[in-house]
Amino acid sequence: MMERRYSVGTAMTVATLALCLVLALGGGRVAGAASPIGAGAAADEGAFADEDFFEDEFGTDAGARAGSAVPDPLAPFNKAMFHFNDKLYFWVLKPAATGYKTVTPAIVRTGVKNFFYNLTTPIRVVNCMLQGKSERMGAEIGRFMVNTTVGVLGFGNPASRDPRLAVPEEDLGQTFAVWGIGDGPYIVWPVLGPSTIRDSFGMIGDGFLDPVGYVDPRILSAGIKAFDTINATSFRLGDYEALKASAIIPYEALRDAYIQNRKKKIGE
Repeated sequence: MMERRYSVGTAMTVATLALCLVLALGGGRVAGAASPIGAGAAADEGAFADEDFFEDEFGTDAGARAGSAVPDPLAPFNKAMFHFNDKLYFWVLKPAATGYKTVTPAIVRTGVKNFFYNLTTPIRVVNCMLQGKSERMGAEIGRFMVNTTVGVLGFGNPASRDPRLAVPEEDLGQTFAVWGIGDGPYIVWPVLGPSTIRDSFGMIGDGFLDPVGYVDPRILSAGIKAFDTINATSFRLGDYEALKASAIIPYEALRDAYIQNRKKKIGE
């Protein structure tokens, strides 16, 4: 059942991404594939990007932003998806996260957050191995063992008290970059948010290492993912609104911030 589900679902996803890649590369030749992204204050779709996005990227100086160049030949599609995700945040995700935060104690929400982070350890371990970062791989394994045992299945985070176990996160998109694969065109996916063609394929690969993806029935797996997203968003309510209000052109700001965030992570 799981093999059939992944073979069909993954084939459709890969086919879609491949089509987008062909269109994007073709459009890039016409529009100018090396057009630099614009500078601007950054904004994020609270639920659709990683947690360090707000904390790390919006202090990036203009000089650093000016040095980045990622083609955006799919701008019309991307802008439409940006507005879709924006409405999804304000109409669905924010109300759900606000209600959830109101009725759920912070200690419970923090425990859930820790649990899901611990659960995705295989993604980080495998990518550390693929990048040849043996010390980080050992730290990830050590953190998983400590938090799973002493932290009771990962709901606690006692490993955070040991600085040796605090290592940057790794994913397949970063691994591809280390291997010398370029970003490819920028793309905004519905619900998933900003990405590049390289990082999109990375998300597919990382999905095979996420234990939640193997939960049956599939609707239950999707429900668990949605719950994780709502819980994570409950810690960042108000951030997206403030950052969007400070941006002159929110779409370009989001694009700049995403690319700079990825470059920072790859360089760590």
